[in-house]
Amino acid sequence: MLIDIACQALRQCKVLELRYDGYGRCLEVHACGYTKQGHAVLRGWQVSGGSKSGERQGWKLMRLDEASAAHLSDQASEAPRKGFKLGDPAMARIVCEVSPRF
Repeated sequence: MLIDIACQALRQCKVLELRYDGYGRCLEVHACGYTKQGHAVLRGWQVSGGSKSGERQGWKLMRLDEASAAHLSDQASEAPRKGFKLGDPAMARIVCEVSPRF
């Protein structure tokens, strides 16, 4: 399952490479879980790649059932990024979440 790969990227502090909406995207995973409707999602900071909106960097919420492929890169993640908040309200159940730096 893609949620397992995304959580692995989070735990190993690696950037996740994802194929989504026809674009290759590189994301720093901050949280993964399920919506109230049961969809697996990830909240991440996109560091590079394309997007329909044209925003190549920034916060993204992505449904993992809409991704066609995912794998860990060798690139280190800089998560958590500024602006990250624990307990993402888009997720009814959180499976994994980055720990804030203090």
